[in-house]
Amino acid sequence: MEPAEIAMIAIPAVLVLIGVIWFFSIWNRLVSLEENADQAWSNIDVLLNQRYDMIPNLVNIVKGYAEHEREIFDQFAQARNTAAGALAQGDVKGVAAAEGMLAGMIPRINMVAEQYPDLKANQNFLGLQNQLVGLENQIADRREFYNAASTNFNKAIKMIPSNIVAGIKGCTERQLWTVSAQVRENVQITF
Repeated sequence: MEPAEIAMIAIPAVLVLIGVIWFFSIWNRLVSLEENADQAWSNIDVLLNQRYDMIPNLVNIVKGYAEHEREIFDQFAQARNTAAGALAQGDVKGVAAAEGMLAGMIPRINMVAEQYPDLKANQNFLGLQNQLVGLENQIADRREFYNAASTNFNKAIKMIPSNIVAGIKGCTERQLWTVSAQVRENVQITF
């Protein structure tokens, strides 16, 4: 075989090999980004479930002191159930909306607690309140990580040329967890 014939065979083979390596490297990058977003959501899921389990205990302690504030507790229980249902379905927007409702209600529970001096001194209440604050901080951190991981994934599936591999892989855009408008507003507490 002459060098020209070898070159005519080798050059296309090398180009095909480069194309295959490129395809698999992009595919693996997308898998990695997708797994990062899944892991971030899984971390949020764990923390939210911990909080949803803790909320009824907090409400029951407060309820014992403030039985006439029944409407607040019913609304709180409904918001918690809505959030837990959205979380079970993996509905990011639903979780964000329900979390907005819960975030708007927590100051109302704290306001009720301030009206009852004995409750403010109750160790169970204080312990749960501190645990909730700690969980809120962890959830905020995990939400930031989830949004960053999802944004990186969303960018990768939209950018050329990785969008070609993303289309073949069947990647779809991830929803970001945005803060609802009601959380951004000042909380109005009325009794």
